[in-house]
Amino acid sequence: MNFPILSAITFIPLIGALFVFLTRSERDEKNSGAIYISIFTSIVNFFIILFVWYSIDKTTSDFQFIEEYNWISGFIKFKFGIDGISILFILLTAFIIPICIFSCINSVKTRLKEFLIALLVLETFIIGVFCSLDLVIFYLFFEAGLIPMFLIIGIWGGPRKVYSAFKFFLFTLLGSVLMLVAIIAIYWISGTTDITEIYQTGIPSEYQYLLWLAFFSSFAVKLPMWPVHTWLPDAHVEAPTAGSVVLAAILLKMGGYGFIRFSVGMFPVASEYFTPLIFSLSTIAVIYTSLIALMQKDMKKLIAYSSVAHMGYVTIGIFTFNKQGIEGSIVQMFSHGLISAALFLSVGVLYDRTHSRLIKTYGGIVNLMPKYSFLFMIFVLGTLGLPGTSGFVGEFLVLVGVFKVNYLVAILASIGVILAAAYTLWLYKRVVFGKMENIQLKKIKDVNLSEAVILGVLSAAVLFFGFYPDPLFQTVNVSVDNLINNYNTDIQQNITLKK
Repeated sequence: MNFPILSAITFIPLIGALFVFLTRSERDEKNSGAIYISIFTSIVNFFIILFVWYSIDKTTSDFQFIEEYNWISGFIKFKFGIDGISILFILLTAFIIPICIFSCINSVKTRLKEFLIALLVLETFIIGVFCSLDLVIFYLFFEAGLIPMFLIIGIWGGPRKVYSAFKFFLFTLLGSVLMLVAIIAIYWISGTTDITEIYQTGIPSEYQYLLWLAFFSSFAVKLPMWPVHTWLPDAHVEAPTAGSVVLAAILLKMGGYGFIRFSVGMFPVASEYFTPLIFSLSTIAVIYTSLIALMQKDMKKLIAYSSVAHMGYVTIGIFTFNKQGIEGSIVQMFSHGLISAALFLSVGVLYDRTHSRLIKTYGGIVNLMPKYSFLFMIFVLGTLGLPGTSGFVGEFLVLVGVFKVNYLVAILASIGVILAAAYTLWLYKRVVFGKMENIQLKKIKDVNLSEAVILGVLSAAVLFFGFYPDPLFQTVNVSVDNLINNYNTDIQQNITLKK
């Protein structure tokens, strides 16, 4: 394909943001031009990415649709390419952004035009992360995503929005400073920042340990891992609904993608060495944050802590270095993107009606909001990993993968499944069932058409990939096999050199 399709899917949202910027602002009414352009841009991009997903050769692990341009001659190439792993995250991004745009039309009361611009610019930066095949370009997109997200939280957030925005920005920025130093070191060691060339030549094992820690400092914060997760609950609580959706559904996945592409892909010897560290931190995250979720009074905070616990399964699966674990972690990230987006949107539906996220505000709404209660139930069952939902597939495979390498970690991680059932069912019981003690809830209305369509689409995706996850596995299968083979080869070579 001669057409630069990866550049197109990356920069179409940015072009759409420019057109939104040029629309005429209306002080008292919704800017319909900005809304139509944003919806059109995001949906067109989604269908183009669907075409790319359909067109990608799923029988090869090679990077495809490669585009390469000299940016700084002799140093940095603007290089794009995708494989079976990266296309899934691009597809997830393109699916979630239109949903965010539809959901924010009624919930964002001020500066809607600017909010839509921020979402579209953010989509460009996120897709750029998953397309990049040069370390410097990857870093630029990786860090650039902080800016629109910082603005989304800081301008359209809740009462403590400035504090939460700066905490989010500083945590993620400081975590990435060491990664920048590591990228410079890799150029000094390898003479290139081209990811495909580094894969072919490899990095000497004596350098891998410090480089691994430098990249880990960035990905651990972004994912986030315990104990550098503390920025996430604050950011989720203060962010507007669409901001929370993007943060949970997409931005967190950049950390997991980084672990797969760089930590395991580039530093296999160091990855094996630091696996006990990852298992320890991930197991603590699964159990500890699940217990914290049980104690939460705010629905958004409960979902935020559950995200940290679910990302714990992701890191456990990645560092099993076997097919079930890594494929399970990728499917878990994809599934969590759908379910977490749906849960935050469900909370947003209630918040728009009552302006309260406290669990004690609700109770007995099943009689007044039966459609909402049914849809909310699907997402609750999905997040606790009920068979038949997408949440079960990835979680089950991760546990199978870790059972092969470490029984103790598998048993401890299984406790998280029980705790997830406890805090999600407790949330659903308190909000949906029981006695309606809040008199003001008697005026509450069920989901309207747009809310029903948004939640219905997400519920259909959760159930579809729960019953038929094969398209996801077909997409990543060969790329994961190649990753594991390269990892095993590098480990064996390192053992031979030591002898």
